[in-house]
Amino acid sequence: MTATLSLATELISRTSITPEDAGCQALMIKRLEAIGFKVEKLQFGDVENFWARRGTEAPLFTFAGHTDVVPPGNLDKWNSDPFQPEIRNGLLYGRGAADMKGSLAAMVTACETFVEKNPNHKGSISFLITSDEEGPAVNGTVKVVETLEARNEKIDYCLVGEPSSSQQLGDTVKHGRRGSLHGFLTVHGKQGHIAYQHLAHNPLHAFAPILTQLCDEKWCEGNDHFPATGFQIYHVDHGTGAENIVPGEFEMRFNFRFSTELTPESIETRMRAILDQGDFDYELDWKLSGQPFLTETGNLLSATIESIQEITSKRPELSTSGGTSDGRFIAPTGAQVLELGPLNATIHQVNECVAVDDLEKLSKIYHGILCKLLSPDAS
Repeated sequence: MTATLSLATELISRTSITPEDAGCQALMIKRLEAIGFKVEKLQFGDVENFWARRGTEAPLFTFAGHTDVVPPGNLDKWNSDPFQPEIRNGLLYGRGAADMKGSLAAMVTACETFVEKNPNHKGSISFLITSDEEGPAVNGTVKVVETLEARNEKIDYCLVGEPSSSQQLGDTVKHGRRGSLHGFLTVHGKQGHIAYQHLAHNPLHAFAPILTQLCDEKWCEGNDHFPATGFQIYHVDHGTGAENIVPGEFEMRFNFRFSTELTPESIETRMRAILDQGDFDYELDWKLSGQPFLTETGNLLSATIESIQEITSKRPELSTSGGTSDGRFIAPTGAQVLELGPLNATIHQVNECVAVDDLEKLSKIYHGILCKLLSPDAS
């Protein structure tokens, strides 16, 4: 069993269902301290995080990731215990194998190899690890970044180990993500008896024409790096449960996945302009989960593409698709941020797995990136 595979199985065997870490970070810390990293444990609320750094000079290269995993779901549907990793037909099975304990193992072993060969490397290497990525994400990476910013400790390059690959390892690198903006709308009407509708005012009836307009609106067409902005409703609440009552309120929750063509402020302005056309009173609240970000060029992108080509003989596609990641908290500091990890075909599913060979290749790719950016003879 290779060093990467061994560490991946150790991590998977910890039942670290978000926000629990279950000892995963301790395993990583022990390995990192052994090769000269100085580790700072940062706990916020019930969330364990750590910041580990080797070196004091710039540029600062950061591996970012999370030890928490989503719940396994119905255990009867798994072919093996999700927290007792098994290898079958060249695949390592277990919750977190792809998202993202396999990546974490590859990061650690890549650093071990790099430091052994380059003990006096340029700049600094760091790890930013949380157990709050799969949950609310309020006491994890965002809080660690706030801590770093408060003391002016700046990340130059950040590689997030999210499972970015589609069909084969390294075929896709996420070089940005769309923003995510949640909206909470309450439309006010007047409750009344359903047989005396002239004495009531149904908020849904009043809102329906506006709803059609919101759904038909072309919020933006996107650009060369981002698809068109999407508007989706994910929850509605209307009615009291009684058959003879006209409800007095209609509630709707919705989400915008938006490109760099828009801002949260511009979305809110346009939405209020549409809502104000309706014959109803309303309340509207917002929650910003993350701004869009993009790493279009730079040393990190060049080193990552070159390293992937050296290991896989193929050039990766650059993509901004998918949901949010913790990269959204790091990019606003000015860091170049990319996401690179194993195949995402089984993440959050039963029988989550990763190819054993891919773990070794991923460690080599990470190692190659370090060499190109921080080896003593790196340009």
